[in-house]
Amino acid sequence: MPFSRPPCEGGAAQTCFFVGPMTASPPGVVSLSRREAALRFLYQRIDYERTVSMPYHQGKLKLARMRELLRRLGDPQESLPIVHVAGTKGKGSTAAMVAAVLTAAGYRTGLFTSPHLVGMEERLAIDGSPCPPDEFVQLVEELAPVVNQMDAEAERSYPTDFGPTFFEVVTAMGFLRFAQRGVQVAVVEVGLGGRLDSTNVCRPRVSVITSISLDHTKQLGKTEEAIAWEKAGIIKRGVPVVSGVTHPGAREVIRAACRRKRSRLVEVEREFHFDYRPPRGLERAPAWGEVDFEYDGPGGARSYQRVRLGLVGRHQGANAAVALATLAQLQAAGWDIPESAIRIGLESLVWPARVEVLARRPVVIIDAAHNVASVEALLRTLEESFSVRKRILIFATTQEKDVAEMLRRLLPAFDHVLLTQYLDNPRAVPLAELCATARAVSGRDWPAFGRPAEAWQAARSLASAEDLICVTGSFFIAAQVRHEVQGAQIALKA
Repeated sequence: MPFSRPPCEGGAAQTCFFVGPMTASPPGVVSLSRREAALRFLYQRIDYERTVSMPYHQGKLKLARMRELLRRLGDPQESLPIVHVAGTKGKGSTAAMVAAVLTAAGYRTGLFTSPHLVGMEERLAIDGSPCPPDEFVQLVEELAPVVNQMDAEAERSYPTDFGPTFFEVVTAMGFLRFAQRGVQVAVVEVGLGGRLDSTNVCRPRVSVITSISLDHTKQLGKTEEAIAWEKAGIIKRGVPVVSGVTHPGAREVIRAACRRKRSRLVEVEREFHFDYRPPRGLERAPAWGEVDFEYDGPGGARSYQRVRLGLVGRHQGANAAVALATLAQLQAAGWDIPESAIRIGLESLVWPARVEVLARRPVVIIDAAHNVASVEALLRTLEESFSVRKRILIFATTQEKDVAEMLRRLLPAFDHVLLTQYLDNPRAVPLAELCATARAVSGRDWPAFGRPAEAWQAARSLASAEDLICVTGSFFIAAQVRHEVQGAQIALKA
């Protein structure tokens, strides 16, 4: 039986459906109707990934609610050794690097990340493979009665309260899957901020803060120091912390938090250093960047030279250094992580929408840069590693971002710029607003397309074999154009 629950901020009442056992499918196979029902159950939760104004305060993001949900599931997170990764940018890539190395070292490794590009199963990966659809549905069916009960209790206790949110439910699914499948370590990426994030109910073996820059300023604060304070909320008493943060004020905030919690701090440019050599000629063929890494901290000194990176860009060299320092903390605690696993894991890692080269002649790059710092990293990577005749940009982004500053950097760097907006998510910057911002920044009008597929077709008609098409601005535009590109490639092969 469906029931109505209180509206999310500014929205109408939503309907939740109980997802219970349905017609059985053969092992490893899930009926389309069961998966659709599972996804409907999840997407009808309050979903701050799809709301125009994302709250970040204890009235809406309640760790007590997350703890209660996990308690009713048997506290699966308590059985898991966890590496907890926060940061303004680089946290997903760093988490994926740590997980890839641990898998290469022979550990059964869970990886929880967000958002997803293609299917929600990507968020709950084990040893690099997404959760199988049948197992995903079974997890939803297991959680649904508990979630529905919490909904009803919240509605009875306080009419404007609500049960677990979309992200809280998916986080619980991750912890539950990893515990049920007996993973030996789980690498968990923070969703937003840190202090109030639903992942912040774990007690990790290592806490990681990759970087601090201005993003989500409405929620986290308008200075690097304020944002660092929120990220430092993941620091637990006595748990070692690895920091790749270089902003001076933010570093001091993290140091102060570590002193209060008596947590050992390992910092870039202090206990560890790195040097990065970019690959050249990526417009012609695959190549690897290389990182040199020096560490002198807990567990003893170690050095790795010319480690190949499967992910492209100087920013990925920084992420790799943070990942290696994180692995050094596990090694100091007795984990067996040989150098061979480090080299295999970092070289073989594939992580979509991070300067992802989907095609050559013309070069097609998909990148999920969604703030000023990540746009700057993308542009630097294009300069260092690609030599092309002409650059074409497809750009769409998200509300509450510093759109003007992103465009100030992007517009001069491309020969053609095509503006669009991603679909099916109210957080997209409306096309008319994006065009007005681009006009204010540059003093001119730019071609605009109501649908990402139209922007892709226009870019393809502009590009010769010697050119480059870059799609960026958000995970959502990256996912939608990536689908168009791959569909075109399949059609050509047919």
